[in-house]
Amino acid sequence: MLVTKKAPDFTATTVLGDNQIVDNFTLSENFGENGTVLFFYPLDFTFVCPSEIIAFDHRLDEFKSRGINVIGVSVDSQFSHFAWKNTDVKNGGIGQVRFPLVADLNKQISKNYDVLLNDSVALRGSFLIDKDGTVRHAVINDLPLGRNIDEMIRMVDTMIFTNEYGEVCPAGWQKGDKAMKASTDGVAEYLAEESDKL
Repeated sequence: MLVTKKAPDFTATTVLGDNQIVDNFTLSENFGENGTVLFFYPLDFTFVCPSEIIAFDHRLDEFKSRGINVIGVSVDSQFSHFAWKNTDVKNGGIGQVRFPLVADLNKQISKNYDVLLNDSVALRGSFLIDKDGTVRHAVINDLPLGRNIDEMIRMVDTMIFTNEYGEVCPAGWQKGDKAMKASTDGVAEYLAEESDKL
């Protein structure tokens, strides 16, 4: 369980958003101003994976506007990542997604994040890493269950809000909603006013 702990750092071969292949991409050197979303997916050229990767890319500007970088990881090689990016979406590719795709050929990164299934492929793990390297949120889906990218954006908003204001975010909190003070009185006050909306 990584939540509240430092995210395992790594350096790996990676295909960058501009299609450049680098051998020394290091997680801790690629945090955004407010942190990073690191997500794992099973394999290139599969079925659910492209829908998730394209969904992340469609929302990339929303993550960037919040000071969050997005990084994808699978057990495929950099050559497979490159080929998949350069395959048209209509032909099962992902097109020119703009965030890095990390090659985890030896599966060590997936092991370190405890998402490796049967020493084979990574489950659909998503990790929200704060700017200081602390994992603040994690969710892991089984292979057939596609993730909700909008929920990750919501979690980014809660992290940024709590970092800035020190209040806590109740169930279903959205950016702009009322939060609560982390005290018995704060919870009671919030529930008295907002419980019918929960």
